Amino acid sequence: MSSSNNPLRAVISQLLIYPVKSCAPVALKQALLTDQGLDLDRAWMVVDDKGQCLSQREYPRLALVEPQLRLSDLILRAPGMLGLHLSIDGVERAMKVWLWDEAIDAWDMGAVAAQWFSDFLGCPARLVRFDPQFDRPSSRRWTGGRTVLNQFSDGFPLMLISQPSLDGLNARLQSAGQEPVSMLRFRPNIVLSASDSEQWQAHDEDRVDVLHIATEGDGVQLKPAKPCSRCTMVDVDPQTAATGNRVLGALQTYRRDPRLDGAISFGMNLMVLQGFDQTLAVGQSVSASLRLD
Repeated sequence: MSSSNNPLRAVISQLLIYPVKSCAPVALKQALLTDQGLDLDRAWMVVDDKGQCLSQREYPRLALVEPQLRLSDLILRAPGMLGLHLSIDGVERAMKVWLWDEAIDAWDMGAVAAQWFSDFLGCPARLVRFDPQFDRPSSRRWTGGRTVLNQFSDGFPLMLISQPSLDGLNARLQSAGQEPVSMLRFRPNIVLSASDSEQWQAHDEDRVDVLHIATEGDGVQLKPAKPCSRCTMVDVDPQTAATGNRVLGALQTYRRDPRLDGAISFGMNLMVLQGFDQTLAVGQSVSASLRLD
């Protein structure tokens, strides 16, 4: 497989992390790139009393939990709840948790955090922290045999969507008389917007080879690994936690992906080829060449 000679150009317009899996994002101006993704992305997860992951799929109210990172603290706020203040490095006991059918080493965040989430969700729940000593690799089927680590993400350390891709979806929704949706429905880490020249088109992230990002260091290289499959979470309103089916319904009409055996895709999961411990920042330039299949 080769690449075209004329690179596409874009800029990073948003950087987002989700400190607690399935909860609201934190928008950043810059973020450290680690060997498990952006620093503190999906570092925590809510589980039930058996250690199984709880997500917006079953508990859409998780979308209303707003994290804030302040110095050495993680602060969580939600409607009707007092703020929960936790030390970023404070953990209590080791425990085993499950994401899908995968057992993962983690640390329990204690009784106060457990009670807070149990009260808010109306079911037994605990908050856990990913054990940084635990190696959780992405599927080598999609990484070309590379070892690609991540924390509590669904399977890959980074996810990219371009603004033109969302604009295309919203044009379809509006033509059907429906309200547009925000990028937060799709929970990306990196959002790209087209630069003034060499315009990035909708879903070019599906078709590019290596993304080159100019940094103050030696530069970052990211490679698309697997299309991001979509489920009912795209129909959870991040502002109200209301649910529906209009977004998934719209995507079904044009985003069936043969690479995923016909499942719906929107956005691309990435792996890092170069640039660990470098800093990504809003405004950095990105270039990539389209693959020539």
